Amino acid sequence: MTPPSNQRIHEILKKYWGYDEFRDLQEDIIMDVLAGRDTLGLMPTGGGKSITFQVPTMALDGMALVITPIISLMKDQVDNLLHRRIKATYLHAGLTMAEVRRTYEKCLYGRCKFLYVSPERLTSQSFIEHLKQMNVCLIVVDEAHCISQWGYDFRPSFLQIASIRKLFPSVPVLALTATATAEVAQDIMRQLEFRNGVMLRKSFARPNLRYVVRHTTEKMRELVHILSRVAGSAIVYVRSRKRTKLIADELKRNGIEADFYHAGLIIEDKEAKQNKWKEGECRVMVATNAFGMGIDKPDVRVVVHLDVPNSLEEYYQEAGRAGRDGQRSYVVLLVTATDARTLQRHIDDSFPDKDFIRSVYERVGNFLEVPVGEGYDKMYDFNFSLFCRTFSLPVLPTHSALKILTRAGYIDFVEEIDTQSRVIIQADKNDLYDLHTVTPGCDRVLQALLRLYTGLFADYVFINEAVIAYHTGLSAETIYESLLELTRMHVLHYVPRKRTPYIIYTTSRELPNHVLIPRAVYQDLRERMEQRVVAVMHYVDDDVACREDVLLRYFNEEPPHPCGHCDRCIERRMSHNHTPADVQQGILYMAGLRPRKLAEFIDTLSFPRDEIHHMVAFLVDEGFLQHDVATDTYRSVKKS
Repeated sequence: MTPPSNQRIHEILKKYWGYDEFRDLQEDIIMDVLAGRDTLGLMPTGGGKSITFQVPTMALDGMALVITPIISLMKDQVDNLLHRRIKATYLHAGLTMAEVRRTYEKCLYGRCKFLYVSPERLTSQSFIEHLKQMNVCLIVVDEAHCISQWGYDFRPSFLQIASIRKLFPSVPVLALTATATAEVAQDIMRQLEFRNGVMLRKSFARPNLRYVVRHTTEKMRELVHILSRVAGSAIVYVRSRKRTKLIADELKRNGIEADFYHAGLIIEDKEAKQNKWKEGECRVMVATNAFGMGIDKPDVRVVVHLDVPNSLEEYYQEAGRAGRDGQRSYVVLLVTATDARTLQRHIDDSFPDKDFIRSVYERVGNFLEVPVGEGYDKMYDFNFSLFCRTFSLPVLPTHSALKILTRAGYIDFVEEIDTQSRVIIQADKNDLYDLHTVTPGCDRVLQALLRLYTGLFADYVFINEAVIAYHTGLSAETIYESLLELTRMHVLHYVPRKRTPYIIYTTSRELPNHVLIPRAVYQDLRERMEQRVVAVMHYVDDDVACREDVLLRYFNEEPPHPCGHCDRCIERRMSHNHTPADVQQGILYMAGLRPRKLAEFIDTLSFPRDEIHHMVAFLVDEGFLQHDVATDTYRSVKKS
C-alpha cells in the first residue's frame, strides 16, 4: 500500500494541531514510520516527541499501541487528544473490570485511534488475547531508555515489548527517548528487535540555555539570591518529598511565591498545583523529579537543582524543562563539599548487601502470607510503609532490594497507583425518581452528581468528593456513606480513590537461599551507576571545560565549539580581559565605601568568582582587608 504523502501529514498537522510546519526532525521520523521502518527517535525534552507518532497514526488505517511507564503522562496525552476530538483511551492497573471491558470494546470495534498502556499490562494474558484482535498500525515505545539495562531508569516490564512484535510482524515500531548514550541507543534497538531500523537524533545542544554550577556553603541563601535576580517561572528540584514543603515555605518567608509538589500528593492537589503554576499564579515550584513529565510550560526561565542528581541523563532531562520557548533561560546546579559523599551513599543504598535483599524477599512473603511454592502470577496490594515499619527496615535500601528482586525476575514491584474516585449510574433515569434511601443525604448527593457531572449513564466519570461536599454542605463521611449505600442499591457503582503499590509474583515463592541475584542486575548495574556518578562529578568539578561540551560529549555528540555562555565560558572570556590588579582594585574600592559580604563582591564585580575568593583571602592576609566574623563582612584597612 502506498504510504500517505507529505502533503497529507501537513494537512493532519494543521487540522488537529493548528501548526503550519513541523519542528526539526519530526517530519523525518514521521516519514520513516509511514514507510514501515523501525525507528528510534532521540529528541531532547520539549522537542515534540508525541507529534511523531500521533500524526502518522491519524494518516494510517488502524490504531497505535502506545507503551509508556508514566500513568500521569498517559492521562495527560489522552485528555489532550480527546480535546482535539481524536479518539483515545488508556489501560492501567487502577481501572475497574467494567472500565477495562469498555476500553477493549472501543478498541475492538475501531472506535479508538490511540490505546495507551503501561508496560505491566503486557504481562496480562487477557490483554494479549484482546490485543490479537485489534487493528494495530503502529507500536510506540515512549521513554524507551527504560528497556535498556544500561539506562539510568531500567524497567524490567519493558522487556515484554519484543514479544508483542510477534503478534504484528509487519507493524513498525517507533521508540522515543530524550536521554540515551550511544550504548543505550544500540541496546534499545536490540531489545526491540529492530529490522533494518533507523536512528534519528536531534542535537542535544540547547543554545538558549545557560548552564551554571555554583559552589556554596549556603544553598538556601544562594537559591533566594538566584530567584531574586532571575525573573519568571522557575522549578527547584530536590530529592526529598519532605524538603519540597520546607524549601517552599522558606522561599515564601523571603517574599518569593512558591508551592511544592511530589508523588505522594493526591491527584486533585497535584492538578491544582500544576494548574496554578502553569497559569502563572504561582511563580516557583519546589519539587521532586515527579514534577515535569508531560508538563509543557514554555516560559520556564530557570531550573535550579538543590541536590546533585545521580546521572547526567536525569539532569539533562530536568534541565530541558527550561526555555522551551527558545528564550534565554538558566540551569543552575548548587553544590556543597558534602555532595560527593551523598552520591556515594546513594550508590550503597541502591545496591544493598545480597543477604539483605534475600531477607527482604522472605519478609515480603511473610507479610503477604504467601506460602512457599505458591503466589505465581498473583497480584497483592503492598503497603510499603507498613512493611518497613513492621520489620524495622531502612526505607531506601528496602526499596532498592524490591527493585533488584524485580530485575532478577522474582517479583514485579509496582510503585504507587493513584486513581481518582469515579462513578457510573446503573439505574434507569425513571427509577431515580422513586428511591428510598437510609443514609441521610443520599438524595442530595445523587442530585449533586447529576448536576455537577455529565456522561454518568454512559461510562465511569471521575468525581471529587470535596467538590460534592462544597455544593451540598455535607461532611466527607456522609458523602462516602451515601455513595456506598447507592452502590448497594445498584443505583450507581462507586469506586473510591485507591492509592497503593502492589506486588506481582512472577515466579512461585522460593526459599530465601534459592534466590539468586545475577551479576547483570547487581554488580554490572552498580558499576554503571558508579560511572554515571563519576560523570556527574566531572561535570561539577571540571574548572576548564565548557559545561555544554561536557554534556554533549557524554551523549556522544562532538560539539563544534564551546557554547560561549555557560559559567565556564564567561569566566574564561573575562579572564582574558583583566589583570589581578584589576580584581584587587575593584575589591578595595567596594570595601572602601562600606563593609561588604563576600557575596556582594562576587555579584557586583565582573571577575571569576575563584579569583575574587583568592584575592579577598590575599588582601586579608596582607592586612588590606579586615574580616568581621560577627557580621561576616569585609572592610577596608588603610595601611600607613
